[in-house]
Amino acid sequence: MRLRWRDGRGTLTVPDTGKGGLSVPLEIAASYRARTRGLLGRDSVDGAMLLSPANSVHTFRMRIPIDVAYLSRDLTVLAVRTMRPGRLGLPRLRARHVLEAEAGVMAGWGVRVGVRVEVTVARSH
Repeated sequence: MRLRWRDGRGTLTVPDTGKGGLSVPLEIAASYRARTRGLLGRDSVDGAMLLSPANSVHTFRMRIPIDVAYLSRDLTVLAVRTMRPGRLGLPRLRARHVLEAEAGVMAGWGVRVGVRVEVTVARSH
């Protein structure tokens, strides 16, 4: 199963949160330019950002700390870290996608190691 996306918007669904699944707004950064820009220069994040393909991130020139979830090819969470601005994250060998959000929110969403998240792409008109 090979997942390929285009830059755009969608929804991140975290199943089995005890509430029947949680959905949050998702920004998809699939092009090199969008992945490079990421969350740089932002003071907040509305939902989450998915970088794909990616297996590492940095927080140089970022204004806020972020939660980072490393995802496998099938969108299973391999690791979750909180990164302060000015840090370089080490690459995760099995990671194919990286999910970013404001620091502290992923635990509340139920994003933890072993959980398989779902991505739904918004249709463009």
